[in-house]
Amino acid sequence: MRKDGYRSPRTGGTLDRIAPLVTLIGALLSTAGFVLAFTLAGPVNGATVNGVEVIGGQMVSNQLLFSQKIFYFHMPVAVTSMVLLGFAAYFGIRFLQTHDAAWDVRGRIAAGIALLFVLATMLTGEMWERFEWGVWWTWEPRLTTYFILMLLVIAYFVLRASFDEPERRATFASVYSIIMFIDVPITFAITRIVPSSVHPTIFRTDSGLSPDMLIPLLLSLFGMLCIAYGLFRLRLRAQELDERVEHIKEQLDEA
Repeated sequence: MRKDGYRSPRTGGTLDRIAPLVTLIGALLSTAGFVLAFTLAGPVNGATVNGVEVIGGQMVSNQLLFSQKIFYFHMPVAVTSMVLLGFAAYFGIRFLQTHDAAWDVRGRIAAGIALLFVLATMLTGEMWERFEWGVWWTWEPRLTTYFILMLLVIAYFVLRASFDEPERRATFASVYSIIMFIDVPITFAITRIVPSSVHPTIFRTDSGLSPDMLIPLLLSLFGMLCIAYGLFRLRLRAQELDERVEHIKEQLDEA
């Protein structure tokens, strides 16, 4: 506990020791989810359009295609990216409260891992869109808001690179991470705000996900969350080891 009453975050201990195990469990859960998606689950009803829609100048019907299996990877990585951005915003708030650099390090790592999941979401989304809608891109509300989110995450690292002074860089990055997170609930809720959106709304009472669809989806989702946790803790531990090595080098140079 610091003198100002704020608790400084720690590395090591149980959270770091279980990280490899959690990562392994995440990989197994995700693999099981993918296997069941291809062997047990049927096409995802929520991924179809009602009747015929004009998307990007193409007439698209509600034909159920095998390519909808991408959904079992696409949705979990999208949700995981939003969770990570939520943690990045939280770490930003904690830094602004404490001015403890450890919170800034956590925010940067969370945003970095979130970027990986954001890019995976965009890639799988483009694949699904091409096979399902017949176009590579359309300015549909959910796609547009998530595309803006991707640009915001990339801009986060551009902003960090714009400052040399650590305290100033951390302060601006923390404020930006909070602003960046505002787009997350907008992206999540946009299909409800704009009912005409052709993008499926998954989290709803009438989603049409039968148990054979829901189980693989939840396995993949929890697996991705576990992988994200493991990557975060392992990256954080590696960052601490790098700082220790640099500190030892500085001491040897001064000796």
